[in-house]
Amino acid sequence: MSFGRPPGQLTFNPTPPERGSFPLDHDGECQPVMKDYLACLKKVRGNNDPECRMLAKAYLKCRMDHDLMAKDSFKNLGFPDEKDRGNDTSAEKPKSA
Repeated sequence: MSFGRPPGQLTFNPTPPERGSFPLDHDGECQPVMKDYLACLKKVRGNNDPECRMLAKAYLKCRMDHDLMAKDSFKNLGFPDEKDRGNDTSAEKPKSA
């Protein structure tokens, strides 16, 4: 009897997540924000709504504030800086000649 893998089968090499793992929110410190975010996703049927993105940002901020994930810049997490958002809106205004 053989208990090894079948011959010719490739070996699976798992890779860790890019940013590592983070602890679960056992105490529910960020649960209200998470529930609001999930309700928003359900309301917009999974579309990338700006309201939901702000809730996602609030959820990540809550996790960082409670040491449930490493502190990082929101720019690195895919959220534009508030300064960048202001510049984008001014660029959309028509310029007078």
